[in-house]
Amino acid sequence: MVRQRKPPSQTWRTFLENHVKELVSTDFFVVPTVSFRILFVFVVLAHDRRRAIHFNVTVHPTAEWTAQQIAEAFPWDSAPRYLLHDRDAIYGESFQKRVREIGIREVLTAPQSPWQNPYVERLIGSIRRECLDHVIVLNESSLRRILKSYFQYYERTRTHLALEKDAPEGRAIQPPEVGVVIEFPEVDGLHHRYERRAA
Repeated sequence: MVRQRKPPSQTWRTFLENHVKELVSTDFFVVPTVSFRILFVFVVLAHDRRRAIHFNVTVHPTAEWTAQQIAEAFPWDSAPRYLLHDRDAIYGESFQKRVREIGIREVLTAPQSPWQNPYVERLIGSIRRECLDHVIVLNESSLRRILKSYFQYYERTRTHLALEKDAPEGRAIQPPEVGVVIEFPEVDGLHHRYERRAA
């Protein structure tokens, strides 16, 4: 009798590609303030259009606080099928219970493998390089305001190669006939958006 071999499971990259429309990632990163206080930022990113669904800032992250953030990110049956995150202890029992209640399946990355969560890691790198490296954060409310401004820019203006140089919120192509190019400052002047407007 010949035993049939079990087919190989899909690779990590194949999983990400196959489930891109039903997959979101979460992660934390830290931001020091002017007084050297450490703030924790939690972000939730949808893979399909690289949309930042939710973010929040806290001084003391807990599993309960993180579970509440997931509930706020996915109200009224809007939850994705999969949630990708690392093995940080912050994703404790309260978080896991809330995720199960919402109907999301957790996918954990291997220990010390940030490359397995590439989209949210790239987002965090962009936030640092394009925004936080150029500002001084005073406190939680200051950081929330800065990040809110950055995410508006990120959603409407910032282009992504994976989206064929479009922004997460798609933009119409503006031919020269529409008018002259006008510059609009964004993120307190750190970045600019350019649109054609009739004269």
